Amino acid sequence: MNHSRWKTARTRALLGEQVAEGPEVAALRLEIRYARAFGQALYDRRTELGLSRAEVAGRAGMAESQIEQIEGGDTVPTLPLLTRLAGALEAELDLHLAPDAEVALRFHSPAA
Repeated sequence: MNHSRWKTARTRALLGEQVAEGPEVAALRLEIRYARAFGQALYDRRTELGLSRAEVAGRAGMAESQIEQIEGGDTVPTLPLLTRLAGALEAELDLHLAPDAEVALRFHSPAA
């Protein structure tokens, strides 16, 4: 088999070719978008507060490597974990999920 003829989905899309994905691939892409959004929100709030990963991990009762994995988009945290992270970051968490829309997630200071 000649692998030089294979094209990635991105290459096909750039060339204007139809790219059909199965539901498993679409679900995986969605999970990746969620993981990246969660990681970015955690990183943004942590740096806003001037905290290290170790400090956040200690406050949340987690290992520093777990914070690193979340910030890197390597894992999608569960709702209970997000609650713990919000507490560790002295924040509330706003999360907006809608079909066919980008995930909107941010930690912010609690309303006074």
